[in-house]
Amino acid sequence: MARSPREDGPAEPSARVEPSGPADRSGPAEPSGLAARIEALFQTVRRPDREQYTNEEVARACRAATGESFSTTYLWQLRTGRRDNPTKRHLEALARFFQVPPAYFFDERQGAEIAKELALLGALRDAGVCSLALRAVGLSPEGLDTVSELIDVIARRDAARRNQAP
Repeated sequence: MARSPREDGPAEPSARVEPSGPADRSGPAEPSGLAARIEALFQTVRRPDREQYTNEEVARACRAATGESFSTTYLWQLRTGRRDNPTKRHLEALARFFQVPPAYFFDERQGAEIAKELALLGALRDAGVCSLALRAVGLSPEGLDTVSELIDVIARRDAARRNQAP
Protein backbone atom coordinates (compact mmCIF):
# COMPACT_ATOMS: atom_id res chain seq x y z
CA MET A 1 0.00 0.00 0.00
CA ALA A 2 1.31 3.45 -0.91
CA ARG A 3 2.25 5.73 1.94
CA SER A 4 1.03 9.28 2.13
CA PRO A 5 3.82 11.87 2.26
CA ARG A 6 1.92 13.56 5.05
CA GLU A 7 2.18 10.46 7.20
CA ASP A 8 5.59 8.92 7.07
CA GLY A 9 7.82 9.65 4.16
CA PRO A 10 8.26 10.57 0.55
CA ALA A 11 5.49 10.16 -1.94
CA GLU A 12 4.96 6.80 -3.43
CA PRO A 13 2.91 6.21 -6.58
CA SER A 14 -0.09 7.83 -4.88
CA ALA A 15 1.28 11.32 -5.66
CA ARG A 16 -0.58 12.76 -8.59
CA VAL A 17 0.54 15.18 -11.25
CA GLU A 18 -2.26 17.68 -11.67
CA PRO A 19 -2.69 20.84 -13.70
CA SER A 20 -2.56 24.04 -11.71
CA GLY A 21 -6.03 24.99 -12.86
CA PRO A 22 -8.52 24.73 -15.71
CA ALA A 23 -7.33 27.93 -17.38
CA ASP A 24 -3.68 26.86 -17.30
CA ARG A 25 -3.36 23.92 -19.64
CA SER A 26 0.21 24.64 -20.65
CA GLY A 27 1.68 23.87 -17.23
CA PRO A 28 4.46 25.84 -15.65
CA ALA A 29 7.05 27.58 -17.74
CA GLU A 30 10.38 25.86 -18.06
CA PRO A 31 12.01 26.51 -14.73
CA SER A 32 15.45 27.99 -14.59
CA GLY A 33 17.29 28.19 -11.33
CA LEU A 34 16.74 26.08 -8.28
CA ALA A 35 13.90 28.11 -6.77
CA ALA A 36 11.93 28.08 -10.03
CA ARG A 37 12.40 24.32 -10.41
CA ILE A 38 11.23 23.61 -6.88
CA GLU A 39 8.26 25.93 -7.29
CA ALA A 40 7.33 24.23 -10.58
CA LEU A 41 7.18 20.91 -8.73
CA PHE A 42 4.85 22.36 -6.10
CA GLN A 43 2.65 23.81 -8.84
CA THR A 44 2.51 20.63 -10.93
CA VAL A 45 2.74 17.62 -8.60
CA ARG A 46 -0.37 17.53 -6.44
CA ARG A 47 -1.77 15.50 -3.59
CA PRO A 48 -4.36 12.86 -4.52
CA ASP A 49 -7.09 15.37 -3.59
CA ARG A 50 -5.61 17.76 -6.22
CA GLU A 51 -4.50 20.24 -3.57
CA GLN A 52 -0.96 21.56 -3.53
CA TYR A 53 1.44 20.02 -1.03
CA THR A 54 2.37 22.33 1.82
CA ASN A 55 5.91 23.21 2.80
CA GLU A 56 5.31 21.37 6.08
CA GLU A 57 4.25 18.14 4.35
CA VAL A 58 7.24 18.16 2.04
CA ALA A 59 9.75 19.18 4.72
CA ARG A 60 8.47 16.44 7.05
CA ALA A 61 8.83 13.82 4.31
CA CYS A 62 12.33 15.06 3.46
CA ARG A 63 13.37 14.91 7.13
CA ALA A 64 12.11 11.34 7.29
CA ALA A 65 13.95 10.42 4.08
CA THR A 66 17.31 11.94 5.02
CA GLY A 67 17.33 11.80 8.80
CA GLU A 68 18.75 15.31 8.60
CA SER A 69 17.37 18.69 9.54
CA PHE A 70 14.95 19.96 6.88
CA SER A 71 12.68 22.66 8.26
CA THR A 72 9.62 24.25 6.74
CA THR A 73 11.44 27.57 6.80
CA TYR A 74 14.43 26.08 4.98
CA LEU A 75 12.15 24.70 2.27
CA TRP A 76 10.43 28.07 1.97
CA GLN A 77 13.84 29.70 1.58
CA LEU A 78 14.74 27.25 -1.21
CA ARG A 79 11.39 27.85 -2.94
CA THR A 80 11.81 31.62 -2.85
CA GLY A 81 15.51 31.73 -3.73
CA ARG A 82 16.60 33.09 -0.36
CA ARG A 83 18.81 30.01 -0.01
CA ASP A 84 20.28 28.39 -3.08
CA ASN A 85 22.92 25.94 -1.97
CA PRO A 86 21.20 22.88 -0.48
CA THR A 87 23.01 19.63 0.14
CA LYS A 88 22.85 16.88 -2.43
CA ARG A 89 20.89 14.78 0.10
CA HIS A 90 18.27 17.50 0.45
CA LEU A 91 17.81 17.72 -3.31
CA GLU A 92 17.66 13.94 -3.57
CA ALA A 93 14.96 13.90 -0.89
CA LEU A 94 12.96 16.53 -2.80
CA ALA A 95 13.38 14.55 -6.02
CA ARG A 96 12.20 11.40 -4.30
CA PHE A 97 9.18 13.14 -2.78
CA PHE A 98 8.09 14.66 -6.09
CA GLN A 99 9.02 11.50 -8.03
CA VAL A 100 11.45 13.13 -10.43
CA PRO A 101 15.04 12.12 -11.12
CA PRO A 102 17.62 14.10 -9.13
CA ALA A 103 18.95 15.28 -12.50
CA TYR A 104 15.94 17.62 -12.58
CA PHE A 105 17.90 19.83 -10.17
CA PHE A 106 21.47 19.16 -11.33
CA ASP A 107 21.37 19.06 -15.13
CA GLU A 108 19.99 22.03 -17.08
CA ARG A 109 19.14 20.03 -20.23
CA GLN A 110 17.55 17.12 -18.40
CA GLY A 111 15.77 19.50 -16.04
CA ALA A 112 14.15 21.29 -18.97
CA GLU A 113 13.06 17.97 -20.51
CA ILE A 114 11.61 16.75 -17.22
CA ALA A 115 9.76 20.07 -16.78
CA LYS A 116 8.16 19.61 -20.21
CA GLU A 117 7.13 16.06 -19.33
CA LEU A 118 5.62 17.24 -16.05
CA ALA A 119 3.64 19.93 -17.86
CA LEU A 120 2.34 17.37 -20.34
CA LEU A 121 1.38 14.94 -17.59
CA GLY A 122 -0.34 17.74 -15.74
CA ALA A 123 -2.35 18.66 -18.83
CA LEU A 124 -3.31 15.04 -19.43
CA ARG A 125 -4.67 14.82 -15.87
CA ASP A 126 -7.16 17.53 -16.84
CA ALA A 127 -10.37 15.62 -17.59
CA GLY A 128 -11.25 17.77 -20.62
CA VAL A 129 -7.85 17.41 -22.26
CA CYS A 130 -7.74 13.69 -21.55
CA SER A 131 -11.25 13.16 -22.93
CA LEU A 132 -10.39 15.06 -26.10
CA ALA A 133 -7.17 13.10 -26.57
CA LEU A 134 -8.91 9.75 -26.06
CA ARG A 135 -11.64 10.65 -28.53
CA ALA A 136 -9.00 11.57 -31.12
CA VAL A 137 -7.18 8.22 -30.90
CA GLY A 138 -8.98 6.56 -33.81
CA LEU A 139 -8.94 9.53 -36.16
CA SER A 140 -7.11 9.48 -39.46
CA PRO A 141 -4.11 11.79 -39.95
CA GLU A 142 -6.38 14.11 -41.92
CA GLY A 143 -8.93 14.10 -39.10
CA LEU A 144 -6.21 14.90 -36.57
CA ASP A 145 -5.06 17.81 -38.76
CA THR A 146 -8.64 19.12 -38.83
CA VAL A 147 -8.98 18.87 -35.05
CA SER A 148 -5.62 20.62 -34.65
CA GLU A 149 -6.72 23.44 -36.97
CA LEU A 150 -9.99 23.83 -35.04
CA ILE A 151 -8.11 24.03 -31.76
CA ASP A 152 -5.84 26.72 -33.24
CA VAL A 153 -8.87 28.75 -34.41
CA ILE A 154 -10.56 28.47 -31.00
CA ALA A 155 -7.33 29.38 -29.18
CA ARG A 156 -6.92 32.51 -31.34
CA ARG A 157 -10.57 33.44 -30.73
CA ASP A 158 -10.20 32.95 -26.97
CA ALA A 159 -7.00 35.02 -26.93
CA ALA A 160 -8.72 37.83 -28.83
CA ARG A 161 -11.62 37.78 -26.33
CA ARG A 162 -9.17 37.93 -23.40
CA ASN A 163 -7.41 40.90 -24.98
CA GLN A 164 -10.75 42.73 -25.42
CA ALA A 165 -11.87 42.13 -21.83
CA PRO A 166 -11.96 45.34 -19.73
